Amino acid sequence: MLNKSWFMLIVGFALGALVVWWPSGLGVHTFMVVEDTSSKNYEDTLQSIINVTLEKGWKVPTVHRLDKTMKKFGHEVLPTAVVELCHPTHAAKILKEDDARMVSSFMPCRVAIYEKRDGTVVVSRMNSSLMSSIFPDLISKVMADATGEVEGILEAAQASQTPVKPKATASSAGESHG
Repeated sequence: MLNKSWFMLIVGFALGALVVWWPSGLGVHTFMVVEDTSSKNYEDTLQSIINVTLEKGWKVPTVHRLDKTMKKFGHEVLPTAVVELCHPTHAAKILKEDDARMVSSFMPCRVAIYEKRDGTVVVSRMNSSLMSSIFPDLISKVMADATGEVEGILEAAQASQTPVKPKATASSAGESHG
């Protein structure tokens, strides 16, 4: 029979191996990023998200057209945009507090829309729900509220009818190529 020390050493080694293997083997990145497939084409998905964001009282400070930026630098990539979504009331709650401002690097909320080689359009964003759970009360509450609203925006954008008529073009929403 194994004595207790050897047993604990083996259990410790096994648990250590699991901790090291699990993040890379099971893809922790899949917990940190949420992705949905859009039933719309790239441009309609992008415009639907912008339109619904504005309809819901949020702001779209900038739309980063990363494919256009890369083209300026001599690289051809498939359509990719990052839409910034801002709710000034939520943002102010964080920015008014010294201890909460540490999460300002996550602001504003960002949603990526990109097209894969097979034509599939994906809507991607940080798993803010998971992230909110690790922060203190104020940050956690504001992030949870914003996450719920952003998920509602994305659901409504997916459900909206195509063709999409721009309420705000990417450029009037603050388009950027950076």
